Amino acid sequence: MLEKVYSAQLPVGEDLVIYKNRIACENPVGRIAIVSGIHGDELEGQYVCYEMVRRLEEHPEYLKGTVDIYPQLNPLGIDMARRNVPKMEMDMNRIFPGSMDGTVMERAAAAVVADITGADVCIDVHASDMYVREIPQIRVSAEFAQKLLPFAKLLNADMIWLNATATVHESTLAHSMNMLGVPTLVMEMGLGLRITRIYGDQMVDGIFHLMGEMGLWTGPVSPVRNPVISSDGEVEFIRAEHAGIFLPSIAHRHYMHKEEKIGEIVDILTGKVVQEMISRKGGMVFTLREYPFVYKGSLIARILEQDMDW
Repeated sequence: MLEKVYSAQLPVGEDLVIYKNRIACENPVGRIAIVSGIHGDELEGQYVCYEMVRRLEEHPEYLKGTVDIYPQLNPLGIDMARRNVPKMEMDMNRIFPGSMDGTVMERAAAAVVADITGADVCIDVHASDMYVREIPQIRVSAEFAQKLLPFAKLLNADMIWLNATATVHESTLAHSMNMLGVPTLVMEMGLGLRITRIYGDQMVDGIFHLMGEMGLWTGPVSPVRNPVISSDGEVEFIRAEHAGIFLPSIAHRHYMHKEEKIGEIVDILTGKVVQEMISRKGGMVFTLREYPFVYKGSLIARILEQDMDW
């Protein structure tokens, strides 16, 4: 059932409306919230929301709880493929928990927080930007790790990244909901402005597995992967030292040998290699540059360093 979570008339003559789709059985035993679209250029979550609704509607007899799906918290950004809220130029994921006495978007954030409050678990689905691709992963603040790790391990992710501070900042939805007692995990995958169905299907399988463990779903579920956890190793950031074109030598989600070549940056004018990147340790590449043009300081890769017995 579609419900309005928040609506407001904007000065530009448009209406800002945030919807949720509530799918529930009679006498539900619990509630899960699936949230996406906080950033308008992150579209991977749109497929996750679609596939969740499709599977739930296909087999309602297996549902024993309530599933609230919020596909577009920033509908104006989604419409224009903009990360921030258009015209206001504000990052919605930096204004939570919001305020009912604040601006339009602060009131929207407060309405979303109030609506999610009371859920047994919340999953906030994000994607990368248009420059780097991420493997399916769950990002967790160390502050809430003890509470969240049991949920995270059930979600079929390739990796759980602890202390991923950029996505669990205290003004984000995830941090606000965790502070209010709703276990909230940040799911990240893929590439900005794209939909990677294989990743979406993988994570939807994980959500249904989690629902099965919570007693919200009695239908068949797929086995889940055993994720790598970042506390087992150090995350190394590989950045460009020169401008040019990045040519990777490895694939995404590649397990690297020590001193293996990651790729090179070439100068198109001189036809020379200006930087060759070699891994210092073995480990898994969980972020890899997709957009080939780089400048000094551009992120090339993130590697979870592990002592591999090759």
